[in-house]
Amino acid sequence: MNIGVLYSRVRGDEKLIFAAIERAGHTLVRLNSEERAYWLDQGSLALGAEVVIDRCVSSTQALYISELLEKRGVLVVNRYEVIKTCENKLYTNLALEKAHVPTPKVRVAFSSASALQAIEEMGYPVVIKPTTGSWGRLLALVENRSAAEAVLEHKETLGTYHHSIFYIQKYVDKPGRDIRAFVVNGEAICAIYRDSPHWITNTARGGRASNCPVTSEMADLCQCTSAAVGGGFLAMDIFETADGLVINEINHAMEFKNSELPTSVSISGAIVDYAVSVARMR
Repeated sequence: MNIGVLYSRVRGDEKLIFAAIERAGHTLVRLNSEERAYWLDQGSLALGAEVVIDRCVSSTQALYISELLEKRGVLVVNRYEVIKTCENKLYTNLALEKAHVPTPKVRVAFSSASALQAIEEMGYPVVIKPTTGSWGRLLALVENRSAAEAVLEHKETLGTYHHSIFYIQKYVDKPGRDIRAFVVNGEAICAIYRDSPHWITNTARGGRASNCPVTSEMADLCQCTSAAVGGGFLAMDIFETADGLVINEINHAMEFKNSELPTSVSISGAIVDYAVSVARMR
């Protein structure tokens, strides 16, 4: 099978996917997202691939290109609707709430005044996040009113797209770690603990990865979460709380190069197998 990989940069994760495609006996079709222009008035696209795996670093690129390809008859994984839901934290929350998936409490505001009121009503501490973004960037832990006023003023003054929506999440006191589960077609194939003395535990920010056993509770939570956002291959960030596991965020184009070794699971191979199975069912 000819398998396309749509990418903007070749990182360690993409190299693992390239190798997994060739190891499985398929033909790799490299599709650099920044080296091609697309005619909008053409009915079909001859990419030379039966299925395309999206690995764009930019969620904006992934959204535009995946929808364009799908409208031209190209099979893309993850699907446009999955990318759209998962790349925006507000859309993710709405989908999870509808499916009754447990998440930390969130409020959304559209002015600094209403955001401050929401924070005061929720109670400190809270975390203020952009609705889009990854790698733990632009997060602020707010522990009192003075800090809230300062962060909100900075965001309002900066005034860019990332700062024009005030996404406020109740802080969850983690036990020095969180969990990242790797989910393919609804199945949690493996998971890691991300340990860090810092409240942000992303491995991109220095969090240490170690194997986390997939419990029945985690497996059920991941299956429900996957169904809520449209399936595919996903990374789910999970918090351990006194009331059980809760979903914090979902990544539709996860990085996994630091997770295959501690889990002894070929996440890249599972992604390729999923893409092949979807193409064969078409």
